[in-house]
Amino acid sequence: MPFLHSNGIRLAYERAGTGDPVLLVMGQSAAARSWSVYQTPALQQAGYETVVFDNRGMAPSDAPVGRYSIADMVADTKGVIEALDLAPCRIVGTSLGSTVAQELALAHPELVRCAVLLATSARSDVYRTAMTRASRALRDSGVTLPAECRAAKSVLEMLSPATLDDEIMVAQWLEVFQLADDDPAPGQSWVDPGDRRAALREVAVPCRVIAFADDVMSPPHLGAEVADAIPDCDLVEISRCGHLGHLERPAEVNAAIIEFLDKN
Repeated sequence: MPFLHSNGIRLAYERAGTGDPVLLVMGQSAAARSWSVYQTPALQQAGYETVVFDNRGMAPSDAPVGRYSIADMVADTKGVIEALDLAPCRIVGTSLGSTVAQELALAHPELVRCAVLLATSARSDVYRTAMTRASRALRDSGVTLPAECRAAKSVLEMLSPATLDDEIMVAQWLEVFQLADDDPAPGQSWVDPGDRRAALREVAVPCRVIAFADDVMSPPHLGAEVADAIPDCDLVEISRCGHLGHLERPAEVNAAIIEFLDKN
């Protein structure tokens, strides 16, 4: 992957296809190549150029020491758009990447044509806050869970019951999570924008929230709050998938993304 310099660091990126550009922003501790399994091929077939990049903290991009803020990641993404002359571009973000897209649309609407927000939220509720605190407490304790424990925990948090009940599929996912690094981007885990429901009322670009019915990390009711707050925003809910809905139900998710982008 080639590199560019943004916000004082080096980021790895990849662009492919022809047509209007779509910038895809990945979630916490996940590599940009995750988009290439299903989303970038579908977008390119639909006539779009795709641009993906590894967020700060994810190799081979730079991983500055310390805790990252939402401002850091928004500035990084802004720099990608400017360095590659993409503005105003369509943006697709998932999880933490959708939060970056929200804040970018707020702070720099001239860079954003429209945004699709997957597995998104505008705040953390009581249970999700408890999950975050527990993860941080484990990290601070210095304890490293065995790979088998991490994998079992990840499938429960990231996938739907429909996938968990499919023995072939869940065996494959367990293998994937067992091979994953324990904590590939620790600085990203501290990003916390707070409650942004009031601020999102000022978003001036068209948006679509795509919520996943079985999402434990960003449940549909929190996604609906985002859609309610942003003036020009609709909500699509995809059934039988969890936080990784773009990988569990790619055909349905891609159709919802492309239908919105084609209109905007």
